[in-house]
Amino acid sequence: MAGKAAEERGLPKGATPQDTSGLQDRLFSSESDNSLYFTYSGQPNTLEVRDLNYQVDLASQVPWFEQLAQFKMPWTSPSCQNSCELGIQNLSFKVRSGQMLAIIGSSGILILDEPTSGLDSFTAHNLVKTLSRLAKGNRLVLISLHQPRSDIFRLFDLVLLMTSGTPIYLGAAQHMVQYFTAIGYPCPRYSNPADFYVDLTSIDRRSREQELATREKAQSLAALFLEKVRDLDDFLWKAETKDLDEDTCVESSVTPLDTNCLPSPTKMPGAVQQFTTLIRRQISNDFRDLPTLLIHGAEACLMSMTIGFLYFGHGSIQLSFMDTAALLFMIGALIPFNVILDVISKCYSERAMLYYELEDGLYTTGPYFFAKILGELPEHCAYIIIYGMPTYWLANLRPGLQPFLLHFLLVWLVVFCCRIMALAAAALLPTFHMASFFSNALYNSFYLAGGFMINLSSLWTVPAWISKVSFLRWCFEGLMKIQFSRRTYKMPLGNLTIAVSGDKILSVMELDSYPLYAIYLIVIGLSGGFMVLYYVSLRFIKQKPSQDW
Repeated sequence: MAGKAAEERGLPKGATPQDTSGLQDRLFSSESDNSLYFTYSGQPNTLEVRDLNYQVDLASQVPWFEQLAQFKMPWTSPSCQNSCELGIQNLSFKVRSGQMLAIIGSSGILILDEPTSGLDSFTAHNLVKTLSRLAKGNRLVLISLHQPRSDIFRLFDLVLLMTSGTPIYLGAAQHMVQYFTAIGYPCPRYSNPADFYVDLTSIDRRSREQELATREKAQSLAALFLEKVRDLDDFLWKAETKDLDEDTCVESSVTPLDTNCLPSPTKMPGAVQQFTTLIRRQISNDFRDLPTLLIHGAEACLMSMTIGFLYFGHGSIQLSFMDTAALLFMIGALIPFNVILDVISKCYSERAMLYYELEDGLYTTGPYFFAKILGELPEHCAYIIIYGMPTYWLANLRPGLQPFLLHFLLVWLVVFCCRIMALAAAALLPTFHMASFFSNALYNSFYLAGGFMINLSSLWTVPAWISKVSFLRWCFEGLMKIQFSRRTYKMPLGNLTIAVSGDKILSVMELDSYPLYAIYLIVIGLSGGFMVLYYVSLRFIKQKPSQDW
């Protein structure tokens, strides 16, 4: 009969309460602490809470500009029924000096900030130990912790376990296992009671069905607890004396596993599988943020329309040579500048995740490198199409399908090269500010040595070498070749109009050093150089997040 009763309470078969008696005492035994308590000489305090309810209007917490980003009018607010969430519901308790109350569980995130957040385990333990001594010195201490480790849990006098603001258990910490065992939820062997019961009462929001099921279970547990303490003055659940003679830290009937029967560790996914998963995540993350994508598209469209309409209205009359040269330089120089900060800010927002995932060995550098570069191509292509097409036709540039395709391809390559440069800077430098400064300084150097601000033949040695690696210079030279090569251009000279060969204009501006196909290869080569720098930075520099972001 004793064995049967033990099995009904979750004890191993053949075990008796006497066999496991004292486990709870060992779990909650006081640590050897010969230091003096921080004694408070004032009057003892009592904190009593009765039927506390707290409701949060989530809609009022959203700033007006975020509502606009979500395509919501800031002056309209949804009904409280749809936007309000219960923070605390039906909370009643009484705590006296000399006790330390810990609020654990998914309380809806509640009262006090977690004092152990960001601390290592040793420091966290000593902090809670100090708070425990403060409580024993006739002070009232309330702390909010989520899933404390077992040695910290042993320091608690009282525990309030909450989920979604509703109390599930309030009573002595050493009696919590007994309470849940009595209602059918024994703590498994070798488990931390705080971890197990927080997980038991948490709301699972991974699917609608799981959320409803776990919420219903939590509500039933809350109703059961409120029923048990309804008639108690301090709302603390207390174990009956006859139950204290038996073991309350009931273990599960699961016997220790045979290590010889343990499955072998799973093999790490191959590079192709890692790449497939990462690029799927990359594309999904980009397109999940629809407001940002729409803002980028609107930015490209507005910029394109503004430039196009600035040069619109000439009909069949050609723009002057200087106006056309300025337009072509602006087309190749404006959009890459907007790309730099966007790419760098996105990289630093993902840097913490990248660092820990690489450290944990979830994937290697190579698959992430290719997924990051290729995953942004859909957004990149759409951005260039929106930016390039209206400007080309509104400004009445060289007609024909071939010139347009060559023009579009060169702009695409140059912006892609700028993206890779920003990725390399973000991986190479530790902080957002350093990466943005370096990228902007490099971009400005490329801009000034691009062949439009000053003739290439007039540059001295250092900027002349910079111009050779400036993708803006090669973009300007290529666009000028597409527009003027093998074409006669009419230039007004006083009352006369002189026909000038476009090739002659390119020669005077020192923009005919290489054929057009070589310019495409040079830009591809620059992109490859930045890609190598990006990979080496990812591979050999720890992508540890910095505190300035």
